[in-house]
Amino acid sequence: MSRIPPATFRELDGILRRLGFESRQGKGSHVFYRHPDGRTTTVPDHRARQIGPSLIRSILSDINLTRDEYLAARQGRFPS
Repeated sequence: MSRIPPATFRELDGILRRLGFESRQGKGSHVFYRHPDGRTTTVPDHRARQIGPSLIRSILSDINLTRDEYLAARQGRFPS
């Protein structure tokens, strides 16, 4: 089982958008994402810092995406 590597906000933003999520500015430095099917999550936009594995796992739980689906999406293979 491979670990979830840290990611930048820009990387997560790109993955979420390609998965069909639309962003809306949240409070402060956080961005709110909503999918047409109703799934939502919030991601901190601290551009100079990486988002750690524990927060990424929480985001994946919010959007019902498995670790393997996330890792595939990082490599450009998106679940249908």
